[in-house]
Amino acid sequence: MPAALLDTKLSRAFGHLDIDGNGVIERDDLLALGSRLLAGFGEPPTSTRGQEVTRTLDAFWNTLLGYMDLDGDGMITPDEFHRGMRGAFVEGSEYEAIFDPAAQSFAVLCDTDHDGEIAEQEFLVMQQAFGTGASEARQAFTRLDRDGDGTVTVAEYLEAVRQFYTGSDEDVPGNWLYGPL
Repeated sequence: MPAALLDTKLSRAFGHLDIDGNGVIERDDLLALGSRLLAGFGEPPTSTRGQEVTRTLDAFWNTLLGYMDLDGDGMITPDEFHRGMRGAFVEGSEYEAIFDPAAQSFAVLCDTDHDGEIAEQEFLVMQQAFGTGASEARQAFTRLDRDGDGTVTVAEYLEAVRQFYTGSDEDVPGNWLYGPL
């Protein structure tokens, strides 16, 4: 079951990154994700935070392409995504180099009042950029807000991202990052 859980999460993750829904992840998909995030938070792409999100997503794309584009066509298929995620980021040691900076960049953008916490509304805006429905995003927030105080700390969010993308433990809050599986 744990391997099936990870496969389910990776398939969901692929869908979140394939913004145009054409069955492959391309650089334009990640740029579109960045645009959605920035627009959702009213952040100009030329601002410091806007430039950081764009720079981080570009680095994220280049790293993904290097690990996953097995046929060199400049696109990542679902099979390439699954193999690359498992090889480099789940079983390998490359997670910190690429996923942490991307997740941190998203968290900084979402933490609009810079208090180290992501409020529910901020979380919902971020989830909308990933294509998560409002109901699923609310369910996710409830699961990630472990102490029920109405916020998710940046540290909790970063741990949830790690759990979602690399873990096969069925009982961790990060499995709910994008709502029920």
